[in-house]
Amino acid sequence: MVKRTLGEVSEECRRRLVTHYGPGVSGWLDAVPTLMERAAERWKLTLGAYHDAGHASVVVTAGTFDGRPLLLKAWADPTRFRNEVTAVRLWAGGPTTGVVEAADDLAVAALEMIGGRPGGDERPPRELQTVAAALQGLHTIGRRQRRPRELPSLTSYLHQEVRPRVRRRLESVDASQWQEHVDAALPALVTLEEDGGRATVLHADLYRENVLFDWLGHPRLIDPLPMVGDAAFDWAFWTVYYELGHGTDARLAAASRISRIPVPVLAPWCRALALDGLLFYLDTGDARAPRMADVLAWLSAPTPRNRS
Repeated sequence: MVKRTLGEVSEECRRRLVTHYGPGVSGWLDAVPTLMERAAERWKLTLGAYHDAGHASVVVTAGTFDGRPLLLKAWADPTRFRNEVTAVRLWAGGPTTGVVEAADDLAVAALEMIGGRPGGDERPPRELQTVAAALQGLHTIGRRQRRPRELPSLTSYLHQEVRPRVRRRLESVDASQWQEHVDAALPALVTLEEDGGRATVLHADLYRENVLFDWLGHPRLIDPLPMVGDAAFDWAFWTVYYELGHGTDARLAAASRISRIPVPVLAPWCRALALDGLLFYLDTGDARAPRMADVLAWLSAPTPRNRS
């Protein structure tokens, strides 16, 4: 088996992970080449090159002895590694990637390469409809399977993380330009109630870059931050974040139609997530803040005034 020295991660990759985790991740980043080489040797894989994407992990292309392309993914956070591998294995056979190998001691996994290349194949014309159907399929599997106890709950996430950071940021950031919409959305966050009948394993990170397509044009939902809770959260996240500021109304309509969750039920979840996102973008000086404010304004209107 041919060995290949990877070298250090790129400066851009280092910057993203340090921004995400803080300076303490630097030592782990220094160790990544060794972790990847140990995993490749253990599983008899050839190493390719870094696939420079993502904010919470490092990815390297790899291959089996018979030429099957894989991705090696290393997580800085062992808990995030365990949760993601647990969820993807639970969804096996569904619209996600496949776990080929996993090493708990390294927090590294070998994953199926979607579409035979990093980043997947071309996106199909009916992207919205196919992704909505895939998300519904993922939720269906999550409801049918026995849900692992070790996965975090949406209830705890909302109570321990989202609401406290929104309260904190309301006191520290200047949202006065959009105060009317912030005030309109705040009650939604406070009064959100989960429906246990919709409980499933959530993807919880449905940005567009986390949905790849295989060579048949089928969507694969990757890089989850899995939790157990109300499916309305995933549909709201997809509505707000999948392509921020574009097609929000079409996604909300598709989410309601495919999930059979009424728009008046989904809308408060959307407003709560948009409020959290706006305050985060303002707090971090992110240029996407005005776009999120527009989405929040549209969601807070009594009736949609225009297409977002």
